[in-house]
Amino acid sequence: MKSYTELEVWIKSRELVKLVYQLTKAFPKEEIYGLTNQIRRSAVSIPSNIAEGVGRQSVKETLHFLHIAKGSLNELETQLFLSFDVEYVSEKELKSIFEMVTSCKKLLNGFINYFKTKK
Repeated sequence: MKSYTELEVWIKSRELVKLVYQLTKAFPKEEIYGLTNQIRRSAVSIPSNIAEGVGRQSVKETLHFLHIAKGSLNELETQLFLSFDVEYVSEKELKSIFEMVTSCKKLLNGFINYFKTKK
């Protein structure tokens, strides 16, 4: 198997983290320990858990961490909706970042399905 750094799902999730950081720079300063921090932590968790999962010894452990990454992706999506609801993010920004979220979801689901066949 490739190194995790060569996996498209890991590379795309890193790109998502970068987009999230760029987007949240414009959030109000009073949100730095609130929504800004939560969104960034969710985003960072995605590639981190993919890397950790790939480094595990068993398929069961790998799948566990890939599912955590999937949960973080869903959490991020929810927090982005909330950011839109409180008008920190425009509809255009939301649609743009959701394109990357959707891409990451598809890649991650495919990766999870690949490991499920290895059980």
